[in-house]
Amino acid sequence: MFTLVKSSLARFIDFVGLLVAITMLLLLLNIFINVVMRYLFNDVSIGMQELEWHLFSCLFLFGIGYSLKENAHVRVDVIYENLGEKAQAIINIVGTLLFLVPFSALIVHYGLDFSKEAYDMNEMSGDPGGLPHRWIIKGAIPVSFMFTLLCGVYVIVEQIDLLRGNKTPHDNNPAV
Repeated sequence: MFTLVKSSLARFIDFVGLLVAITMLLLLLNIFINVVMRYLFNDVSIGMQELEWHLFSCLFLFGIGYSLKENAHVRVDVIYENLGEKAQAIINIVGTLLFLVPFSALIVHYGLDFSKEAYDMNEMSGDPGGLPHRWIIKGAIPVSFMFTLLCGVYVIVEQIDLLRGNKTPHDNNPAV
């Protein structure tokens, strides 16, 4: 059961990671089109410019959780890297429970109201030619932190597995 939960979470998180990678390609394509339109045809699209920051926001918001799963997030702790695997696992579990879970839960709680208000008002861009339905990007905030919470569950499950003596795929590839 424990292994099934861990592998199911890993597959789902990897799928979202694939969507993040596709988002990056869409962002690059959008930027390329904007540059070509601006400098070759002297044409600017406010909607396309807004789409850039919407795509970048989704890339960043959903990439946070994926980087947790891949153990690729930034660490600034010189003590942590000199500890043993079990001590690192305990720190990861405690840090996830004390910091990631409450912070993410707060963002989800307040972000749902934030995006619902934008939906109820049918909020749209204030710029002429901007994107309608601003609630979509505002809705990405709580959804991405729900995903981050799910990734936190994966981290806890993975670290408990490590404490039980099972090697994880990340044991041989520590984050730099």
